[in-house]
Amino acid sequence: MDSRELTPEELEKKKKKDEKAKEKELKKLKAAQKAEAAKLQAQQASNAPKSGKKKNVKREAEDENPEDYIDPETSVGEKKKLSCQMAKTFNPSAVEKSWYAWWEKSKFFEADPSSSKPPFVIVLPPPNVTGALHIGHALTAAIQDTIIRWRRMSGYNTLWVPGTDHAGIATQVVVEKKIMRERKLTRHDVGRESFVAEVWKWKNEYGGTILKQLRGLGASLDWSRECFTMDEKRSRAVTEAFLRLYKAGLIYRDLRLVNWDCILRTAISDIEVDYVEIKERTPLRVPGYAKPVEFGVLTSFAYPLEGGLGEIVVATTRVETMLGDTAIAIHPEDPRYTHLHGKFAIHPFNGRRLPIVCDAVLVDMNFGTGCVKITPAHDPNDFEVGKRHNLDFINIFTDDGKINSNGGPEFVGMPRFEARVALTEALKEKALYRGDKNNEMRLGICSRTNDVVEPLIKPQWYVNCKSMAQQALDAVMDDTSRKMEIVPKQYVAEWKRWLENIRDWCVSRQLWWGHRIPAWYAKLEDDELTELGAYNDHWVVARNEEEAQKEASRIFAGKKFELSQDPDVLDTWFSAGLFPLSVLGWPDDTDDLKAFYPTSVLETGHDILFFWVARMVMLGMKLGGDVPFRKVYLHPMIRDAHGRKMSKSLGNVIDPLEVINGITLQGLHKRLEEGNLDPNELKTAKEGQVKDFPNGIPECGADALRFALVSYTAQSDKINLDIQRVVGYRQWCNKLWNAIRFAMSKLGDDYTPPTKIVPDVMPFGCKWILSVLNKAISKTVLSLESYEFSDATTAVYSWWQFQLCDVFIEVIKPYFASNDSESARRHAQDTLWVCLDNGLRLLHPFMPFVTEELWQRLPSRKDSMRKESIVICEYPSPVECWTNDNVELEMDMVESVVKSLRSLRSTLAPKERHERRAAYVRCRLNDAYNIIKSHELEITTLATSSSLEVLSESDDAPVGCKVDVVNETLSVFLKLQGNINVEAERQKLKKKMEEIEKQRDSLLKITSASGYQEKVPAHIREDNEAKLTSLFQELLSFEEASEQLERASGK
Repeated sequence: MDSRELTPEELEKKKKKDEKAKEKELKKLKAAQKAEAAKLQAQQASNAPKSGKKKNVKREAEDENPEDYIDPETSVGEKKKLSCQMAKTFNPSAVEKSWYAWWEKSKFFEADPSSSKPPFVIVLPPPNVTGALHIGHALTAAIQDTIIRWRRMSGYNTLWVPGTDHAGIATQVVVEKKIMRERKLTRHDVGRESFVAEVWKWKNEYGGTILKQLRGLGASLDWSRECFTMDEKRSRAVTEAFLRLYKAGLIYRDLRLVNWDCILRTAISDIEVDYVEIKERTPLRVPGYAKPVEFGVLTSFAYPLEGGLGEIVVATTRVETMLGDTAIAIHPEDPRYTHLHGKFAIHPFNGRRLPIVCDAVLVDMNFGTGCVKITPAHDPNDFEVGKRHNLDFINIFTDDGKINSNGGPEFVGMPRFEARVALTEALKEKALYRGDKNNEMRLGICSRTNDVVEPLIKPQWYVNCKSMAQQALDAVMDDTSRKMEIVPKQYVAEWKRWLENIRDWCVSRQLWWGHRIPAWYAKLEDDELTELGAYNDHWVVARNEEEAQKEASRIFAGKKFELSQDPDVLDTWFSAGLFPLSVLGWPDDTDDLKAFYPTSVLETGHDILFFWVARMVMLGMKLGGDVPFRKVYLHPMIRDAHGRKMSKSLGNVIDPLEVINGITLQGLHKRLEEGNLDPNELKTAKEGQVKDFPNGIPECGADALRFALVSYTAQSDKINLDIQRVVGYRQWCNKLWNAIRFAMSKLGDDYTPPTKIVPDVMPFGCKWILSVLNKAISKTVLSLESYEFSDATTAVYSWWQFQLCDVFIEVIKPYFASNDSESARRHAQDTLWVCLDNGLRLLHPFMPFVTEELWQRLPSRKDSMRKESIVICEYPSPVECWTNDNVELEMDMVESVVKSLRSLRSTLAPKERHERRAAYVRCRLNDAYNIIKSHELEITTLATSSSLEVLSESDDAPVGCKVDVVNETLSVFLKLQGNINVEAERQKLKKKMEEIEKQRDSLLKITSASGYQEKVPAHIREDNEAKLTSLFQELLSFEEASEQLERASGK
């Protein structure tokens, strides 16, 4: 039957129906995944043939040669050799073997700066050189590789640059622990030069493991451009950047408070500080202390006033810092202390006079006593008070957290938290202690060492960020000349908040592993103070010592001096901030820099939006002349299936390699035992693993893990990762495998793919699958372009699962079972080949391994040169003549009928559900009758019916049948054996009628409301009228079905 043209109204109605169907499709997708996961578990129980198999199947198995199903060995880097016969089931480890080494050797991933193709560039966020692949890296790699493979196939000159970060603190800590474990020595025992040599040795031996693991994920990185933040080129870029920023007046040295780690003896960045919320008095373990240290305690004590004026009471959570107090602040308008303006208190342990200063900014007169002790060298707020009132800044701590000589002989040498206890006792002895109480507080902990962070005043190098931050802000916020877009848009507000309130950036670290600061201190012969850095104007910044010598000779002409390089290194984020420039060869004007800067997109986690992304933008605009990337895509953070943060102590950390390769529950337990959990934590963690992974984690492969991770990206700012979803996608790979096996069996060895497809002359099913393939291609490309990766996976999955496998492959089976129509069979073959070729290319960016293996097995056209690999094939694009809305509408009707017939079948007794039965479709309208009549074969096939009779409204309804109403124009009937339970069937119809009545009444209430005609737009009123008509008609169909049941029962 020829398809009629649709009216504009029908097209509009179909459009809305498609939109509504999306939600249902997502639910269907999730249900399918769960079912696939369950099937996999069942399949894995045994691969042996069951004893109940038919004898001919057993004979076939005996005739088969098992070797035919095993891939021959392939030399590393050679194209994979495939088995003669496709294995009967998908095996991820077998499929994912060998392909990557061949892709890499074939240079499919290498970019050409002289190419005429448009560039598309991503820089991989450099993982720590110390690191191993974790689930966050896997998410990053999965998303970025999806983007890069899609763009490569879409005709772009793609470049994805790999690299690792030297990870200053993390790497130094690892090597320090190694030396202590093996040689019982500290880095100070070893000495700087030997220690740094030890770190390089460790890096060369163990570093870069993660880059090898990324290959296992299928990440198509350009390995010819692999770099390391401390290699020669990157180090030169860091030195040049520091020099240029210094000459521009943006880098300076100052004495300020920093976050200090007493174990590492270095300043640390804000991102390396974790905050613990403490509600009340809480003992905590602190590295280096035998006993737990109490936090969450507010201690009050009195300072005696000078001149016998009495005392003034203050309170603190850090009693030990009172040794560095240099003032007491009160509110200028507090009437209780007006008489103390301009007076002094006396320090009880060192006799220091502490001025009583008035400060309305810091002091809240209604909080506590209204008096605040001021320790400018050890508290950020007090630091500002010290500057406002020109107070002394007295540091009382050594770099390793002990009391120094400024703390007085009674306490010198004491570790800070032991001094806390000693000072409390000393205050009691002097009768100055006034008690303590619980106090809610936030405690800063170093994420590297678990040490309590100490605010400490230190001379450091700073970057003045104000002007660069404004540029970075304008790049995103300026509507007239926006240079960069942030996706999702919700993070634009955070970008604005950070950059509008930016503080200068401390870039020096007191470490030995890292980029040594290119600054030399000139100690002049006549200097009074000889300490390094005593005079700020004695610093010389240069590329190397030779240049520093020349510059110092110019500045200090005629004077004798000695040069010493600053022992500090630069913050790791400084070199990371230059990465998009340095990986392309900056500061040299390289071909790569000219061709590939700015890069196209930065993809990373939203947790480092400020610490890394903003700094790259600031440095890129200042030093590179433009933003480093045009778009920023921020992915969610991964949690476990229950929404909890992944933690070793909970046992819910998911190692991507364990998902790819599979692991037993015992293996998971062993990993925990090899960690450093205490016995209670280990017990809790094991219990968590037993609950979440009772049978361990089955082997899922890289493709399934990648697809699952990318599909999860719609979940806002967090991903609740359920391993069963990954298992479901692994089973789905088996579905793809079987689709190709079916195709190979039906195409035959001599099949030649068509050079051209003409849908008009094809059977209905072929027209339909090509039309919906077009829609899937359009939806996938549109979703990828708009960074809606989850929508893209849904579009690809839904087409393969619900349209190709569930419908089309079933619909064409009759053409191969009969010799009646050679033409229909040839059309079915051609359409099947086109669908698989397009479908595999459509899926390839998400699942590279299985699509390569299956695509290589497809027959190729004889008249054209086939590409070597699917990696470099063209990405599918819609073919205009394939789209056929009329055919899709007709198939919608067919599927609705099939769904109702299947629903009726599912209510039969279990033994009867698989028996073929006669089916009937009763149509109220002629158009519906004609459509259903023309698709009897498709309905019979999909509904597995023994026969199908299409009835018009004037025909009598069949008796002895179960009945269901499809919609207002169609009802279906399924023939039963024996008597029908009329009452049970009537109750089912009644329940459905009540649901329809509820919808009708709700809509009637809306349309009869006051002001409806005046307030509601005409097109919505028309839609509602059409819905009402449809609901009334559907109710009528239910009533008729109910009457037919009664007639059939003879009532």
